[in-house]
Amino acid sequence: MPIRVTVADAMHRHFAALCSMLLATFVASEALALPAPMSQEELLAKSDLVALVRVLSVTCVSVSTDAQSGQALPSYRAKAALIEVIKGDEAKGSDVTITFKAVPTGVLGPWSVYYYPGEMVWTHLVHDGDAYTTIWWNGRGSLVSKPLISELPTKPGETVEMPKSSK
Repeated sequence: MPIRVTVADAMHRHFAALCSMLLATFVASEALALPAPMSQEELLAKSDLVALVRVLSVTCVSVSTDAQSGQALPSYRAKAALIEVIKGDEAKGSDVTITFKAVPTGVLGPWSVYYYPGEMVWTHLVHDGDAYTTIWWNGRGSLVSKPLISELPTKPGETVEMPKSSK
């Protein structure tokens, strides 16, 4: 006996296939939104500086407009004191500069690691010109003490810093 396929059956199959493809595309884009984390061994091996830092200040150095979202995105330079050094040529007690920038909100894919005045945190850094930047999105490790200031400046030249009594 021949199998009868109606137009409705064929449309249903095409619709189901289209939905499956859309779902697969959505799941794939979600999976690609953030790269896989580096292992602790990989972070250590690829870092130029691994240290416990206390963030002393954060300065907004520039603001650019993101082409896709139209959002104003600040770039920052954090001044951090080295409390402990596990790897690197910098001396315990010296200060280093860490650069980072804001990323658009509500957009899949980009990542950034933020630093806030007063916090003490373990971090994995690589050279970035005359400063350092976090090696990977999971390169910022355990928070030892919470930040004293949680709002970063938004205008170039503005700086937020730890209160002098907290240093």
